[in-house]
Amino acid sequence: MFVFDRMDEKLVRAVIETMPAEITVIDANDEVVAWNKNDRRLFHRPQTSMGLNFRKCHPASSLGKVEQIVAEMKAGTREKARFWIQARVGGERHLVVIDFFALRGEGGEYLGCLEVTQDMEEARRLEGERRLLD
Repeated sequence: MFVFDRMDEKLVRAVIETMPAEITVIDANDEVVAWNKNDRRLFHRPQTSMGLNFRKCHPASSLGKVEQIVAEMKAGTREKARFWIQARVGGERHLVVIDFFALRGEGGEYLGCLEVTQDMEEARRLEGERRLLD
């Protein structure tokens, strides 16, 4: 049994939009097929990106590395990749972590890639601990 079987499309959409991260999904043909948080992304995705090859959506400065990551995922030699950058957010620099995850079917076949982007600046400044409802 798939543990999300009881979730309807409305609930799945709410979960994806509420996650504390931006996601972008490319399929096995390297096409951009989905993303969340359209109006408030750190790295804006224009609607014209939908259906495009991911190579047309990445800056030239990082494209070679992204192509290598995806090629290794397709070959089955890589499952994930993580990197972080200092990005301008609202006039200041924030630590932004970007993860790529291979998406695989039940038989291990490559289905695509999930890119997850998170602004980690608030988490980076945490100290001590905070308990529920404090």
